[in-house]
Amino acid sequence: MNNIIRGNDLMKSILNYIKKEMVLCISLLLALVSMIFVPLDNKYISYIDFHTLTILFSLMVVMAGLRSLGIFSLIGSWMLEKANNMRSLSIVFVLLCFGFSMVITNDVALITFVPFAIDVLVMAGLEKYLIRIIVLETIASNLGSMLTPIGNPQNLYLFSLSGMSLGNFISLMLPYTLVSLIGLLVACVILVDRKAVVYFLLFLFALTSVTRIVSVYIVGAVILSAVFLMDRRMLLKPDYALLLTFIFLFVFIGNMNRIPDINLWLSSVIHGHELITSVFASQIISNVPAAILLSGFTDNISALIIGTNLGGLGTIIASMASLISYKYYGTTAGKQNAVYLGVFTLLNIVFLIGLLLLYYLIN
Repeated sequence: MNNIIRGNDLMKSILNYIKKEMVLCISLLLALVSMIFVPLDNKYISYIDFHTLTILFSLMVVMAGLRSLGIFSLIGSWMLEKANNMRSLSIVFVLLCFGFSMVITNDVALITFVPFAIDVLVMAGLEKYLIRIIVLETIASNLGSMLTPIGNPQNLYLFSLSGMSLGNFISLMLPYTLVSLIGLLVACVILVDRKAVVYFLLFLFALTSVTRIVSVYIVGAVILSAVFLMDRRMLLKPDYALLLTFIFLFVFIGNMNRIPDINLWLSSVIHGHELITSVFASQIISNVPAAILLSGFTDNISALIIGTNLGGLGTIIASMASLISYKYYGTTAGKQNAVYLGVFTLLNIVFLIGLLLLYYLIN
């Protein structure tokens, strides 16, 4: 009987993990299916973009360390002291997510500031504003993160793949970021704390690999060694499921490229329609897998960068970061999930249509 109970608990744990990491599991399945058609050989190792994975891992560890020190919450608290009414309060919440998502990624910004906003609004008896504030924070994070290569995982991958300079990348996304933002506020406060200073220096050092000043592998090794010696528990914090998802998708795409008929068909479908294809694909499989998948079948990386960033708007799964906010809202008393999804979808579609119109006006 005990064995049966343990077996049921194990099965529940596995099912819960699959639900939590659906994109990882799908990417693993796709990689395994593709291996049926392209047997395992020594070319597989060439599929993996270790450059992107090393940068992503390094930034995850550093951001986990900074967040564990409460730096971003302290900055948020300081900014909230300047707000004196609900309107300014909502602007502060939105700008926190918008600004910080450019440098700590959209999901980390939401993990940091959505619970913070919920606590503040509940303590202040302003629960009626929860839905609109959380939805706007989510949109702000997905829009602010468009501007930089480190704002989104797919940006980092496509930036590395494209070979473009940091200035060219920012110039490409700047019109969409500026139009998305009515007012810009970026605040940076470094606490006089040994760990905080080290993490900030490591963050600056990590940026040298993004700008190709220092080898990404040297940066990764230095950050890994420093964090291991100083604060090794932070090595448990990176999203290893996301790193594995990248690896599985690299395997899948590498194999698809080696099947001539599929390669030719996908290239013909995507060619000339990179933007709209990436926006549509993002709605179904989210923008990170869409970026990796489509990049294997087109050279128009600029269109993919714009398309997958704009594609983060729309459905609740278009950007996996959006699910973070939804999960946090689901823990609040008196939650109205259907209303949340309705407001979320409506506002996202409005922003998506507006930015698509901007794209076609520019081009």
